[in-house]
Amino acid sequence: MSILDAFDPNSSEIITPAHITQPIENCPEIFIATFKEQVLDRIRENYQAEEISSMQAGGIHVPVYRFRYAGKWLGCYHTLLGGPASVALLEEMLAKGAKKILLFGCCGTLDESLSTGHIIIPSEAYRDEGTSYHYMPPSDYVEISTAPKLKTILDSLEIPNVVGRVWTTDAFYRETADHRRKRREEGCIAVDMECASLAACSYFRGAEFYQFLYAADCVGSTDWNPRLLGNMPAFGWEKYLRIALEAAIRL
Repeated sequence: MSILDAFDPNSSEIITPAHITQPIENCPEIFIATFKEQVLDRIRENYQAEEISSMQAGGIHVPVYRFRYAGKWLGCYHTLLGGPASVALLEEMLAKGAKKILLFGCCGTLDESLSTGHIIIPSEAYRDEGTSYHYMPPSDYVEISTAPKLKTILDSLEIPNVVGRVWTTDAFYRETADHRRKRREEGCIAVDMECASLAACSYFRGAEFYQFLYAADCVGSTDWNPRLLGNMPAFGWEKYLRIALEAAIRL
């Protein structure tokens, strides 16, 4: 038996999210997920976000917040890197009452012409990870069906963006030159660690998953170019937070 045989839609789950958490009263339907603690700090400061629940991940306390933006209730939480951790948190958020999740964060670009900070909307994600195979039948790619709607929203906001395939991998240090060549030949323009996993989980649970990425490091050339990876100034991620907020109220 291989990972390709992992999808089991017929037998019951031993542990369900309901064993871990309960629905939140007056839970916002739309949540923003972020990888940056600074983003949550800014939301708490600017929009008087209140903690309405929490989660535990590997001993890490993960608060869940509710706040109002432009007259609409939204939620937010800090997700973790990688498919298994991010999907575990997503599962609990859906059990709490979330219906739509908008995730934003940085990625590596496979296209050198995409400058640092350029916004990428994944249209499909190559399943070079393990989590998605437990949520849907095997295939090379998972389609991100919400991409057209998110693009329409960003276009209406006059936010420059590009739509394309991404490569989701579990093995950050095993992105090899041959793998990069194959993914580029298939049309992948970026590499991340969560998209395929989160999309598969969302489809399985009947939720809507939206994602936009912003280009950080570049792995599209012979040598790795870190660019601003891990060193983006505050005005950079604050801009993406504003975009996420404006997009979220339009979902």
